[in-house]
Amino acid sequence: MKLNISQFFVIVTILASCQSARSPKPFEFSNPKNEPREDELIVVKRKAVEEQTGPIAAGKYFTMNKPTGVPMVIQFDDLDGDGQWDEAAFLYSFQPKEKVVFKPAIADAPATVKAVVRAHVRHMKKNADNTFGPVSLEKDTMPLNALPTDFSKQPLPPYLTEGPAWENDKVGFRLYFDVRNGKDIWGKTTPRMVLDEAGTDTSKNYHHQADWGMDVLKVGASLGAGSLALQVPLRDGKDTLVRLGGKNIQQVTYEKVADGPVRAICRLKYTNWKIAEGMEPVTVTEEIHIWANKYCYESYITITGAPKGAELVTGIVNLHSKEVYKMEGAGYKGIYTYDVQSENKDKLGMAIVMPAEQVTGIATTPNANTDIQNTYIIKAGINEKEPVVFRFYAGWEKSDERFTSEEKFKAFLLKDLQ
Repeated sequence: MKLNISQFFVIVTILASCQSARSPKPFEFSNPKNEPREDELIVVKRKAVEEQTGPIAAGKYFTMNKPTGVPMVIQFDDLDGDGQWDEAAFLYSFQPKEKVVFKPAIADAPATVKAVVRAHVRHMKKNADNTFGPVSLEKDTMPLNALPTDFSKQPLPPYLTEGPAWENDKVGFRLYFDVRNGKDIWGKTTPRMVLDEAGTDTSKNYHHQADWGMDVLKVGASLGAGSLALQVPLRDGKDTLVRLGGKNIQQVTYEKVADGPVRAICRLKYTNWKIAEGMEPVTVTEEIHIWANKYCYESYITITGAPKGAELVTGIVNLHSKEVYKMEGAGYKGIYTYDVQSENKDKLGMAIVMPAEQVTGIATTPNANTDIQNTYIIKAGINEKEPVVFRFYAGWEKSDERFTSEEKFKAFLLKDLQ
């Protein structure tokens, strides 16, 4: 299932229209809300398009025009790597209660439209001359038991900003591609894509604010900005919380799935994770999505071989926050924090939201004598046939006026999730 809460009503209307069609006909999109919806992400599967247009031959695409006659920017994504696109993604800004019709037309290539890149994912390895890239890696395997970089001995890590990074025109995130496997936040003050340049010049410390923003989060021993763990029942009746990472994983791989201009997707696979003595290894796949005009990323986590009773856990660092707030709405549950908790010593709001039926509990980790510390956690049941889905929001006050108080941050979240 897809969380995609803010687009839920739009997408259901589209698919209902597609699935009911027996002959080629236009797409009908509608906004059921009595308020505008700016830059809504709309994702249409190839099968749904073919139900409107008839079979689409290999190497073919489709085009659509806006009501003004201008061609739409449509991103075609090959999710399974077979060389053919599986989903088409585009943005549309709806007026209140607006219903709009688009007429798809089969084409030899996507529409030639100058598109501003509003979503990007990259993973760049260091070159022999201490530069990075210039081309981002399509696939990569982490060196076995890769340790964090000791910056007192080497100024640059083996990967740009220590691992994969994903961003849009509002916010960015990164993953430490080593045994820590933590997630961090890039606060942005510009809509341009900046993560190909952050960290390339050692004279510019990305923990200090620059014209584009900065690394705003201190992660420590926490789950940071949505890192993963398992809550595992042990034979003695006790539960233990085990971080995804460490030295007990046979292999970690990265794959770039889609890279803008509308959305970016990367996939991480953790093969044969030995979570505890006497237990069979577990394999975890996390697919991370980010798209334009959102202060969040969205994760889809598939787990195979999990022990009976195990729960997936993710969380928010609480090194500098005094309170966690619970939130609940139509179809979702979540937690959020808001405090002076950025590296810039200013205000930062963070939130995790899941489909309500997947949430099994909310808790706080101890702050000492445990592998995972200083974290507000949310737990999910595991079903091998369906991924666990969550969104992680980051609202830095320097990015948007809506993040300058707890009340405003909460109001932003509730509106984004309605």
